[in-house]
Amino acid sequence: MLPLIVFAVGIVFHNYQRDRQAATQRVLETARSIRLLLDAEMQRMTGGLQVLALTNSLRNSDFDNFRRVAAGFLDQYGKDGVVLVADRSGRQAFSSLTPDTASLPPRNNLEIVEKVFTTRQPQYSNLFFGEVKQQLIITVEVPVIRDGEVLYDISFSPPIEVFQAMIERQRLNQDWTISIFDGDGVNLARVPNPQATIGQRASPTLFAEMFRRSEATLPTVSLEGVALITGFTRSRVTGWTVAAGIAENSLVAPLWRSLAITSVIGGVLLLVGLGFAVRMATTIARGEMLHDLLIEELNHRVKNTLAILQSIATQTFRSASRAERDKFEGRLGALAEAHNLLSTDKWQGSDLQDVVSRVLRPYLLNASERVRMFGPRVPLSPRLALVLSMLLHEMATNAAKYGALSNDTGTVTLDWEILADGPGPMLRLIWTEAGGPPVAAPVQRGFGSRLIERSARDQLGGEATVDFLPHGVVYTVTCTLETGE
Repeated sequence: MLPLIVFAVGIVFHNYQRDRQAATQRVLETARSIRLLLDAEMQRMTGGLQVLALTNSLRNSDFDNFRRVAAGFLDQYGKDGVVLVADRSGRQAFSSLTPDTASLPPRNNLEIVEKVFTTRQPQYSNLFFGEVKQQLIITVEVPVIRDGEVLYDISFSPPIEVFQAMIERQRLNQDWTISIFDGDGVNLARVPNPQATIGQRASPTLFAEMFRRSEATLPTVSLEGVALITGFTRSRVTGWTVAAGIAENSLVAPLWRSLAITSVIGGVLLLVGLGFAVRMATTIARGEMLHDLLIEELNHRVKNTLAILQSIATQTFRSASRAERDKFEGRLGALAEAHNLLSTDKWQGSDLQDVVSRVLRPYLLNASERVRMFGPRVPLSPRLALVLSMLLHEMATNAAKYGALSNDTGTVTLDWEILADGPGPMLRLIWTEAGGPPVAAPVQRGFGSRLIERSARDQLGGEATVDFLPHGVVYTVTCTLETGE
């Protein structure tokens, strides 16, 4: 009997080692998935601020009118979000908290203000104590440019609860510890024990490795003294780090439980043969742990795919210009938003209205009347929803840079209808711009226009046309309609 029990124990331990390796990979994939969500949220905040920075009221220092525009942006973040506008010296010219800016103290993180003026690029702060809020905050900073010169730094401090809610939704069970660290390795969101740990530096076993590598898995000890298997990855967007760890005890406890059960029933298993003994030992050792890992893998399959795509893109565009990276990250962000919408609907497809609203959300925040949408409810297949999201993103980006959304008066009308006069239902979508700068047909078609035309032809089996009319650009996309059923 003893040799059989030893043999069964060996199988249990072998499978424990395999499960441990799978858990190590799982923590890294979880950290990558959360980093992707974090990057998408920060890019959404940045895009909203960049839209605010383009308003004439801010460029002309008309802060009374700008207050109304800023309120539209803040409505989506609740009462704790704050927008500030400061000059290069840190003097606050505008605050969403009060019109009496003369009583406000100067900005106390002048380093990041100077960096915005110097680089003319968005910046993301580390955790610091805000003089206005009188609490720990982070900020997203965007330059306000007029006539080629940086006029102001517009800053947004979102509620820290935004990041806390993000990781709480991703926490798989009580055995997991998840943190978001700023560029100095300080917790800005964490589960468990956020009240006691936000503002504290990462544990010594993790802190040292965070600044040696941008991504790794390793054994660590949490701030509570719990032994963890941890994976971390650093964001190239913000410079922040996401770490996810699972308690070692959650892997060891099933091992000891399995060994104990195997020893007790070893004599009984001997009676029914070696084959049944091996099978039972394997099933007991791996059942619960393997089942949980498979379910977790299923729930995160889309996020993992996007995390891999983000890594590939980062490597591919390492030597590209900032403008090229921004264009690609914008397209990847549109794809991520479409995936988020499909994930919410369990990949059963989405309604065209939801796809349009998700893509155009940054442009609807402060002036929803400038984008009008008309059309029936149209269920879309997942493939069609993804491709249309990319096309609409290109149209909106071009309109914000060069067309009707690049000033304060232009409008966009988006109409769609179902054509039923062919062998199958067809979707026709028309994007019409008006009131923007004068339009002239370009000598050479840009990548965005070519992307729209080729995607409609090659991926949707339809066609797309771009007409540069004097009053504004008109895009027409026609494709075969696949339902989301």
